[in-house]
Amino acid sequence: MKRIIRKALTLLSVYYAYMVEYRAELILWVLAGSLPIILMGIWIQAAQGGQFGLSPVDFARYFITVFVIRQLTVVWVIWDFEREVVEGKLSPKLLQPLDPVWHHVAGHVSERFVRLTFALLLVGLFFILYPQAFWLPSLSRFLLFTLAVVLAFTLRFTIQYTFAMFAFWTERASALENFWLLFYLFLSGLIAPLEVFPEPVQKIVMFTPFPYLIDFPASLLVGLPVDIGRGFGSMVGWILVFLGANRFLWRAGLKRYSGMGA
Repeated sequence: MKRIIRKALTLLSVYYAYMVEYRAELILWVLAGSLPIILMGIWIQAAQGGQFGLSPVDFARYFITVFVIRQLTVVWVIWDFEREVVEGKLSPKLLQPLDPVWHHVAGHVSERFVRLTFALLLVGLFFILYPQAFWLPSLSRFLLFTLAVVLAFTLRFTIQYTFAMFAFWTERASALENFWLLFYLFLSGLIAPLEVFPEPVQKIVMFTPFPYLIDFPASLLVGLPVDIGRGFGSMVGWILVFLGANRFLWRAGLKRYSGMGA
């Protein structure tokens, strides 16, 4: 166990130092993820003259939470893995006594610590400009939110890493992610809370992994009605589904890998 912890800390420290080198670029990436803040303004205006069941303050709290979730769950592993396969850079990692996925995990986790500082500064600025939206969730809701965000990142990473396995068969595996992104934008709660969707649409969407990536964690923190048991159960279930598919595609893909592309 001590060896595993030591290896994990070493990987995290190495990738943290690497991410700190690009902290100026990370600021731009944080700002690039500010779409929820833009949408917040649109929905606040719409709520003032419409019947959505949510007040302008509810929309403000929801979308600032979505902004934080997006910063904590952003994933780019498919582009890194695709480049490693196409350029043959995966080969050295296969010689190491460590699954290559842990390099990507360490990079993503380390990047969170660097990114979060800038993200929290923007959140603080938002509450200064819009103080009526400030609130302190209960400890239980905050802990549930934290667990939901961890699972949301795990699910998002597992889904994208599974899509990345198709790099063994095609040089454009990232095209799958771009196609998936269309559904992710509209069904995850990024564009609008699922609370404002028609009820039949909500029931159908809840059988997909999309709402558990954003809407479920955000609703937990803000206090919107959610089925906590079903939410966490669905997240774990989808993680296991994609993890199983990932391991199957990994073993099949390695048989095609030639050291310089598939």
